[in-house]
Amino acid sequence: MPPITACPLPDHALVSKYTLPGAYTDCYSTQISRPVSQQEYVEAFYTGAAFKLERLLLALFLSKPSTDEQVRQLSRGELTDFAAWRVEERSTDQLLLCDIGGRTRSWLMVEPVGPGATRLYFGSAVVPVLDRASGKARMGFVFKALLGFHKIYSRVLLHAARARLARVR
Repeated sequence: MPPITACPLPDHALVSKYTLPGAYTDCYSTQISRPVSQQEYVEAFYTGAAFKLERLLLALFLSKPSTDEQVRQLSRGELTDFAAWRVEERSTDQLLLCDIGGRTRSWLMVEPVGPGATRLYFGSAVVPVLDRASGKARMGFVFKALLGFHKIYSRVLLHAARARLARVR
């Protein structure tokens, strides 16, 4: 399977509006050797084992449960709130979600590449908070402490989605 690689955000990425001074954005991509729709990708991403664990934790600690049926509704554009996120923006090939606190974004995109292949993208954005004492934007200790984990977890989630999609023909 092709590797998961960190890459620049595509120019037309819905999450690119968060590439502001002091904010954090990332983008990972991989390729699969078959056509994949945005609907398929969203469903594979949010119903994989790794993300189901996150969904379980959100249900237990934030009282924000979610089901696979809700994921299917989200993928079809029938749902605007999902677990701890709300749909901020969507297009035929992209989905941008905002967390309930308004600080983080999750972004998924599919892009056809060549005959019969698809590039899968996953990215995140974290917007800083204004430090009342200094008046400067800052990310905070928790963000800095979890950034390494986030980078690994992003790759795990994208790998899991690609593997699920590869099994479906």
